[in-house]
Amino acid sequence: MAAAFIDIPHIGHLHSLVTADIFARYARLENPHRPVYFMTGTDEHGMKIQKAAQARDMDPLSFCDELSEHFRALVKKANISSTRFSRTSEPQHREAVQHLWRKLDARGLLYKGRHSGWYSVSDECFYPDLQVKRVSTPGGEDYHVSTETGSRVEWMEEENYMFRQSVFQDVLRSHYESVNPRAIYPPQHHADILQTLSGPVPLEDLSVSRPRSRLSWGVPVPDDPEHTIYVWIDALTVYLSSSGYPWTKEGDLGVSRGWPPNVQVIGKDILRFHAIYLPMMLLALDLPLSQRLLSHSHWTVNRHKMSKSVGNVADPIEAIDEFSIDVVRWYLARVGGHFRDDVDWSHEQLQKHAREITSLLGNLFSRITSAKIRACVKGHDRVDSQFVPEAASLIASTSLAVPLYCENMRAMRVADALDGIVAVLQEANLLMTQTKPWAPNTSLQTVVDVYAAVLECLRVCGILLQPFIPSKAALLLDSLGVPVDERSLQFAQAEVRSPAAVRPGVILFEKPSKAVS
Repeated sequence: MAAAFIDIPHIGHLHSLVTADIFARYARLENPHRPVYFMTGTDEHGMKIQKAAQARDMDPLSFCDELSEHFRALVKKANISSTRFSRTSEPQHREAVQHLWRKLDARGLLYKGRHSGWYSVSDECFYPDLQVKRVSTPGGEDYHVSTETGSRVEWMEEENYMFRQSVFQDVLRSHYESVNPRAIYPPQHHADILQTLSGPVPLEDLSVSRPRSRLSWGVPVPDDPEHTIYVWIDALTVYLSSSGYPWTKEGDLGVSRGWPPNVQVIGKDILRFHAIYLPMMLLALDLPLSQRLLSHSHWTVNRHKMSKSVGNVADPIEAIDEFSIDVVRWYLARVGGHFRDDVDWSHEQLQKHAREITSLLGNLFSRITSAKIRACVKGHDRVDSQFVPEAASLIASTSLAVPLYCENMRAMRVADALDGIVAVLQEANLLMTQTKPWAPNTSLQTVVDVYAAVLECLRVCGILLQPFIPSKAALLLDSLGVPVDERSLQFAQAEVRSPAAVRPGVILFEKPSKAVS
C-alpha cells in the first residue's frame, strides 16, 4: 500500500510492490490450489494531498484520480499479481473507517483531549521533544526537524480525539515477546519495536482526528462534523476494508477474504504505524493481528535520499523500459532482498545485474541447446540410471538447493533464496566449461548426461525463479517443454530423467534498449 504520496512513483514504491509480489507468487507456487489475496493501492487522504491539490488548483479527488493512475500503471508494467487495488477515497473504505470509529467509541476508547507537539506536514505525524532537533542555517534561519526523517516540524496545539492506545501496550509487548517473537522482519526492527513498547513511560494516547477547518480532505468523524478522522485510523483501516470489513458473516473475522495477512510489506519509515498503531486498534476490536510484517530498507542514490528537488529520483518506468521488468525485479531482489540496510540504486549496478542473469541463465540455456549438442544427443535417450560423476554432482546440488530455497523464502530471506539458485546455476555453467559437451573428443555418455543434467537443473531453477522473474521463468519453462500444470513447488525435485523436447533458439534476455540514468 503506497503511503500518501504527491508525485509519480519512485523506485522505492516498485521495491515494495515487487517484494510483496514475490511472496504472493511464492504462496501460489507452494500451494497452487489455495487462493491468494494480494492487496495494494494508494493512501489518498491527509494534509499533504490537500495542499498538493490546492497548489495545482484541483479538487482533491481529481488530484487523487490522476495520481492513483500512475500507481496502477506501475502495477501493470511491473507484472504485479495483485488481486485488489484499493483507494482510501472509495466509498466502501469510508464506510469501513466510520464503522471502526464507532466500534472504538462504543468501547470507551476514544475521547476528546488537548493535543500539542511538534508536527510534520510531510510525515503527517507528531514527534516528541526527544525526536526533534533545532537547525540553524548559514543565512540565519532557525527551524526544527525530526531526527528520524529530517522533515521540518512546527509546534502545534489543538483539540483532537484521542485513542487510548496505552491500554494495549502490555498486551502488544507480550505478543511480540512470546506469542509471535518473529512477527517483524528484519530482527533489528522487531527489537526496536519491543524497546519502544518496553520503556519505563507508557506510550502517549494517539491523536486520531484533526479539526475539519484545517483538514477537510478525509473521512468525517461520525456525529461530529467539526473533526476529520486522521490517517492512523483512516489509512490503516484500508487493510481491513480491502478484506471486506465490516464483515457480515458472524464469526468470519475476514478469514474468507484473506484476513489476517500472512505478511504485510512496508517501508521502514512507516514501521511504527504498522507495528504499534494498527495492532493496538486490532487488539481494541478483538481482531486477529497480521502474522508477519516485513519492513524493508530504503533505496538511495549516491548514498543520498532520493529527492525531486535534488533531481536524483530513480524512475522505475525508465528502468523497466530499458532493461525489462524481470531484469529490474532481479536487481531489486538480489540487492534489496536483505532488507536490513539502505541500498544504493545506480545504472551501473543495474547493468551489472543484467549481465549476471543473462550469463547465468540466458547464455546457459543457449549453450546447452546449441545445434551441435542437440545433434550429438539426438536418438540417444538416457537408459542408465546413473549419471557420469560430474553430471550427478549437479543433480545432487540442484536437489539440495530446493529445501534451502523453501526455508529462506518462509523466513523472508529473499536475497538468500536467490543466492542458492545462483550457486546452482554457476555450477551448471562450470560443468559446461569443464566437460565441453560440444567438443568432438567428449564421450557420448558425457554429452548425453551433461545435456540431461543441465536441462534438469534449468527446469528446477525455472520453477523456483517464478516468483522473482515470472515472465522469463515462464519463457524458460515453455522452451523446456514443461507443462503448465507441472510448475508448482511439488515438481521442483531434480531427478534422473530423459529431457523433454526443448525449443531451441529462444533468447531469454534481450540487450538493453537505450541508456538511461
